[in-house]
Amino acid sequence: MARPLSEPDTDLLWSLTGVCFGYHQTPVLRDITLGLRSGRCTGILGPNGSGKTTVLDLLAGLHRPQSGAIEFQGRPLAAWPKKHLARLLALVPQDFMVGFGFSVREVVEMGLHPHLHRFAAPSRADLQLVDQALAATGIEALADRPVTRLSGGEKQRVAVARALAQRPAVLLLDEATSNLDIHHSLELLQLIRRRFEQQAMQVVAVMHDLNLAASFCDHLIFLKGGQVICQGPTDQVLTPATIQTVYGVEAEVTASAFTHCRQVSFRLPVAH
Repeated sequence: MARPLSEPDTDLLWSLTGVCFGYHQTPVLRDITLGLRSGRCTGILGPNGSGKTTVLDLLAGLHRPQSGAIEFQGRPLAAWPKKHLARLLALVPQDFMVGFGFSVREVVEMGLHPHLHRFAAPSRADLQLVDQALAATGIEALADRPVTRLSGGEKQRVAVARALAQRPAVLLLDEATSNLDIHHSLELLQLIRRRFEQQAMQVVAVMHDLNLAASFCDHLIFLKGGQVICQGPTDQVLTPATIQTVYGVEAEVTASAFTHCRQVSFRLPVAH
């Protein structure tokens, strides 16, 4: 049933209308129109250069569209005070870089800053949140180590711990498992999925691995060439036809009795 025109769409997190964006003279996104809703883990997929990270940066307010409009919770994104937005949104970047030798604990504590008054010290409850984030991501033993001496996968877990300490309403992930092995990838996604289910933390994730996306995401958005190819529930849009169109490979999509979700096998097109 359609909503009455006077009734706000409270489930709509972001609304993107006719959004275009590029770097210098190179267009990246072309006329993107999307509605991202609460109550689901949304995955953004597509080949390299399709604009996935750029969409995430626009959602986080790191860039402004060159044309078109973006609204967050029914309000123009650019109108949100940065401090307020920082309390609601946390972004885990693909390449987490810290140029100074802060300890892991100090970096995770940085996630508290949006909630603290200027010059205020963290409370005992705040520090407990940091301890919980360190434990949840399995990096307690690294708490006193300089972050500059960590592996790529360890740094990625620090980035997630910092985001969790921030207590965001929405978590934005940019290929958060790209530097992690299979065990830590599954563990991290399971942790985030639990936060989504138990604490109503909304999740939007850029992902490369189709099978991880199938097991983690309820809703998928496929991009190619800076445009939306399709979007919808995972079981409906993760199809051989979609994968052929987006990636140019042949695919078989099956329901796995082992993982209890759809799984993809793919190959290059066979020459006839």
